[in-house]
Amino acid sequence: MVPPRQPRQDVMRVIRTQSARRHLRGIRIVLNIFVMLALLYTVTLTKQLLIPLVLASFIGLALNPIVARGAQWHIPRWLGASVLMIGLITGIGAGVGMLAQPAMGWFHEAPTAIRGFVPKLRTFTQPFEAANRATQSLSGQVRSQVVQQPPPLSISAWDVVATTPKVLAGVLTVVLLVFFFLVYGDVMLRRLVEASPSFGYKRHAVSIVRSIQYEVSRYILTATLINMGLGAITAGMLWLYHMPDPLLWGTVAMLANYIPYVGAITTTTVLAIVGLLNFNDAGAALLPALTFAGITALEGNVVTPLIQGHRMRLSPIAILLWLLIWGWLWGIPGALLAVPMLTSAKLVAERVRGWAWFARMVQR
Repeated sequence: MVPPRQPRQDVMRVIRTQSARRHLRGIRIVLNIFVMLALLYTVTLTKQLLIPLVLASFIGLALNPIVARGAQWHIPRWLGASVLMIGLITGIGAGVGMLAQPAMGWFHEAPTAIRGFVPKLRTFTQPFEAANRATQSLSGQVRSQVVQQPPPLSISAWDVVATTPKVLAGVLTVVLLVFFFLVYGDVMLRRLVEASPSFGYKRHAVSIVRSIQYEVSRYILTATLINMGLGAITAGMLWLYHMPDPLLWGTVAMLANYIPYVGAITTTTVLAIVGLLNFNDAGAALLPALTFAGITALEGNVVTPLIQGHRMRLSPIAILLWLLIWGWLWGIPGALLAVPMLTSAKLVAERVRGWAWFARMVQR
């Protein structure tokens, strides 16, 4: 009597199916890696185009609620956007004109300041140098050290002439993109909805885009107001401590605070160096930097979580990894835009099916 072969064939079919699925899963992972590498290469290659586009998108999202409120009061979007952009350009231009002279003064005096800073730093490093010399004398390895002076920094008129057109072109590109985003943003949303295949998809697309637009604009506006407040408090604190150019360093603190952790550490270090350059007493020199460290600790651990809420808080590990990636790809602009991009990606992932794991991963 011949035993039935059907169960054995079913088992073999199941084994082959599982093996094929494993192979397909491995192929999918490899393809995803290649796609990711291609995206990174494309993002790096086209950064001159993407950086103004991303910056203009975030500025447009931040300013869109103001233009939308004006449209509710029967003010045309083009008129509201024009008035807003003129006011913004005037304010930024006035600030740049006011801070350009002290900034250039510090830049030109950097070599002299460094030479004056080294003797003051010797008072802090003398104990370590003495211990090092004692160790070398005991081991019989005395080496002569040659201190190399830093090369003088200089900016020629040709450098200014060669750089100005690029800067003006970049600024004009961002301004025009922001203006068109503010004026035609609703038209672009309407076209996106019209491209959806069914009414359910259209309603879902409108819900996703509106919620992302609202939350990203709220986050950017809130972060900007918090950073402006931090810059104003820093400038007032430096003025009370009789530090030179408090408005300049307050502006540096405001802009650097867009880079979490790294910005606060950098500003604290800069304030410590400026204090050591302008005060002979070590306590008075380090007091502004220590005060700023306390202010940023209060802002980062109390003020920002209280205003932004727990839902907007991001994991420190995710922030640092994101900063490393975008700082490596785009440099300083990438570091400044990294956290807004991470927040936007988290908000998008929360509403797109299959990407909730990313939102849970980057959230604190």
